[in-house]
Amino acid sequence: MVKIPEIAPIKSKLKILPDAPGVYKYFDKNDTLLYIGKAKSLKKRVSSYFNRNQHESRKTKVLVSKIWDVNITVVPTEMDALLLENSLIKEFQPKYNINLKDDKTFPVIMVTKERFPKVYPVRNPKKGAGTYFGPYTNVRLMRIVLDLCKKIYPTRNCNYNLSKKNIDASKFKVCLEYQIGNCKGACEGLESEKEYTESINGIKNILRGHLKEVKDHLKYKMERAAADWQFEEAEKYKIKLDIIDKYQTRSTVVNARINDVDVLNIAQNDRYAYINYLRISGGIIIQSKNMEIKKKMEETTEQLLEIAYGDISSFKTNTETVEIIVPTPLPLEANFVVPVSGDKKKLLLLSYKNAQLYMQEKTNQYEKLDPDLRVERLLTNIKKDLRLKDLPVHMECFDNSNIQGAYPVSACVVFRNGKPSKKDYRHFNIKTVEGPDDFASMYEGLTRRYSRMIADKEPFPQLIVIDGGKGQLSSSVQALKDLGIYGQIAIIGIAKRLEEIYYPGDSMPLYIDKKSESLRVIQHMRDEAHRFGITHHRNRRSQGTIVSQLTEIKGIGAESATELLKTFKSVARIKKTCFDDLANVVGPAKAKLVINYFEK
Repeated sequence: MVKIPEIAPIKSKLKILPDAPGVYKYFDKNDTLLYIGKAKSLKKRVSSYFNRNQHESRKTKVLVSKIWDVNITVVPTEMDALLLENSLIKEFQPKYNINLKDDKTFPVIMVTKERFPKVYPVRNPKKGAGTYFGPYTNVRLMRIVLDLCKKIYPTRNCNYNLSKKNIDASKFKVCLEYQIGNCKGACEGLESEKEYTESINGIKNILRGHLKEVKDHLKYKMERAAADWQFEEAEKYKIKLDIIDKYQTRSTVVNARINDVDVLNIAQNDRYAYINYLRISGGIIIQSKNMEIKKKMEETTEQLLEIAYGDISSFKTNTETVEIIVPTPLPLEANFVVPVSGDKKKLLLLSYKNAQLYMQEKTNQYEKLDPDLRVERLLTNIKKDLRLKDLPVHMECFDNSNIQGAYPVSACVVFRNGKPSKKDYRHFNIKTVEGPDDFASMYEGLTRRYSRMIADKEPFPQLIVIDGGKGQLSSSVQALKDLGIYGQIAIIGIAKRLEEIYYPGDSMPLYIDKKSESLRVIQHMRDEAHRFGITHHRNRRSQGTIVSQLTEIKGIGAESATELLKTFKSVARIKKTCFDDLANVVGPAKAKLVINYFEK
């Protein structure tokens, strides 16, 4: 339990905190704002920081140790607390609060606040200037929606002051927009304010995704015109209905009966969380927003979603939400739904896909600026996927090569920070194994490698990868046990057939996602060990073949043949070498045998 200094102002305030929803602000001794939080009950939440023997994370423990004072603001509901917390965090950006960045630079559609309003896109909305719809992350989609509005409800785009006085005084004349049918001439009084307002209401319904109301209104107009024998007018409404049907067919992502629904999902890594928000109306995505949250206090998924929903609620205008689809329940006063199947589940998966793509895009940006971030992320993923205790900065992989037991070699490749470190590669000519015994060869390779590291007091790798299944892994484990270092190094085996990962003492393999970076690194290590081993094996076998060619000379043994090859590099050169040069290497008697052999 945290002990609060007797003179700290917070000590006396803890006793009189209200059991009501609100926002609290923590300050240190220097009156620096440390943290802003919201609570359903201020009394319970604030007191909980000081009543625990152990906190969820080290960062929380550090925060609590610095708290000197607290200020509170009581609000009517927990949702009000969430909205206030969100705005205060953005304003003051305390050290221990998450850093929330969103895509506010994306355009929104504005319906201006004036007589005969205009409709156009803006990137920097100003409070009180009009009604806003968006943001639109896809500018092409925004243009399609604006084009639809223009075709169904032509409105002006001029900057005239269309006051009643100016129109009555015939101050303005219609322009080309009127001539080509993009405007109905409100500036000359050719369209009444009532008719124009009707069009604006229709546009707002389109922007909200309420296409049914728009279609019903147009259908009513069409039928009324036909009843009055105004067939040309009725045909115009029919064309507009067809345009909406075509747009609706192309844009619907799920069941058109899903209306006024918000969707929220999250993708995250150790440093950041990425939230995607979709607004669905009539089965169509009418609004999309991405948010990036920098974690500070090891926040839970629920806390991150709460923060994101508070931000969304603060910018939402002119929309009514029937329900909010989320991946996990949130303790807020709203109609949250966690679907398990059906169209709503499809929407949740679509939102998750968007969040993942946003995370990938942002991660790529950060890693281009700082390549060390990619290394850290890669090693963290390997540690997580392979269930390791330590970050695998240094990894080694072993593979064996031989042909029917001849010229057996064991290869060891070394990866540092997820990349090959070729200067550290090692190969071992197997000396103690007779015949094709892969298990014994693996035992010898590991024994020689790590007995040398022990003797030289070199640091061990964090992970050993064995190319092979249970048998090769068991032999490798036995080598580590005999050296007395088993348990100090994580060790796994990878079987080639299904890329199965085996652990010591576990008969059931682990299957890693075939697309994961972790598996690609392990496969790269395995392939590199195979390449390095087979190359050395071929060189050794080739050298052995050449040596055997010289030992066919009666009186020339393997030792003499090896000395000749070391000096002259090839049999072809030995053939051309004079007696004196050969005699300097193997003596006059053997030099004469070589000369006579090649002369014949």
